[in-house]
Amino acid sequence: MIPWLAGNAPFPPLETALKEPNGLLAAGADLGVPRLLEAYRQGIFPWFAPGEPVLWWSPDPRMVLFPEAFRPSRSLTRTLRRGRFEVRLDSAFAAVVAACAETPRPGQNGTWITAEIRAAYGALHELGYAHSVETWLDGELVGGLYGVALGRMFYGESMFTRQTDASKVAFAHLVRYLRQEGFGMIDCQMKTPHLASLGAREIPRQEFIRRLRALIAAPAPVGRWPTTAAQAPWSD
Repeated sequence: MIPWLAGNAPFPPLETALKEPNGLLAAGADLGVPRLLEAYRQGIFPWFAPGEPVLWWSPDPRMVLFPEAFRPSRSLTRTLRRGRFEVRLDSAFAAVVAACAETPRPGQNGTWITAEIRAAYGALHELGYAHSVETWLDGELVGGLYGVALGRMFYGESMFTRQTDASKVAFAHLVRYLRQEGFGMIDCQMKTPHLASLGAREIPRQEFIRRLRALIAAPAPVGRWPTTAAQAPWSD
């Protein structure tokens, strides 16, 4: 059994999260901005299927990418250097979230990015906490990702692609921007071979929380990211 969060009830201790399914911590509450910020400050994120109550997670171990450990493949590096795609920040947040919701996922029947999720993260974006990185081709949005930034910590939420390498290019530019801004860790939530190939790795929850607390406490501006900040030619 997991606790039911009613009203303003606090999250239970992270060590009480289930081992199977890995990291399930609590259910209930809403997706208002105060609750979401409280969750992310503790390394907790929401994930649930349509028709379910809000479910809150804190997996152990946790898949993360340290920006300095990012390792693009040779083919991705060639794509980045060719500059085929235009990359923008925070210029089409709602469109990116909608595209993530509409993209079919292997092994998933439908999407977890419900209208409730879209509204919740849209509110975070308006307040300067949620951000998007977009790839454009001939004026059309063809890939991107979105997530949440708190202090010098970034939580990746979802990505989509409509052209080969479009989401990978967005991710590479996200990493470069976060490095430039002094961010120390990107939360990838769950392990995937693709993320591992780019340099992400699993760390114990205890280490994740220790690093998280320091990064959350680091001073950082809250607000929209500069739209053109990712448009410098790739030279890494």
